[in-house]
Amino acid sequence: MSADGFTRMSIYGINLDLFSSSPIVILKVEDENRYLPIWIGQPEARSILMKIQNQSFSRPLTHDLAVNLVSELGGTMERVTVTELRDSTFFAKIHLQIDGRSVEVDSRPSDALALAVRSGAQIFAADTVIEEAAVEFEEAIEEAPEEEVVDKFKDWMNKVSPDDFK
Repeated sequence: MSADGFTRMSIYGINLDLFSSSPIVILKVEDENRYLPIWIGQPEARSILMKIQNQSFSRPLTHDLAVNLVSELGGTMERVTVTELRDSTFFAKIHLQIDGRSVEVDSRPSDALALAVRSGAQIFAADTVIEEAAVEFEEAIEEAPEEEVVDKFKDWMNKVSPDDFK
């Protein structure tokens, strides 16, 4: 656990729930072997993946527009936080700096993460959420061959459902 109740995370990847065909964004606890799976919508998954894969478009997409608006209004996105898990639903906040003051905006985690990958904002999750919903692997996934990592997540995803996070 961290001192302030939040732990730094990074986006490990996006996978597909084989049962529901819903995308899952997988956050990784930095310097640990724990992963936080969050079921998200198709549009948000596409938005996150497009930015991670450095795809660009001639016109701004919705999440690009939101980041541009904050910037043009003199603000910056400092961080996003996954704040709680309630009734199988994750909640998040976007933390902005505008004219020297801190502003918190309620958000779905999927939108907050799509904004974070565009703005460079840091990603955090509440320690209580990590304790409740994170998956831990015995060995470091980064050290395993990619096929083995995919197989481990597929095995885990075959056994898990959103109801497991109640």
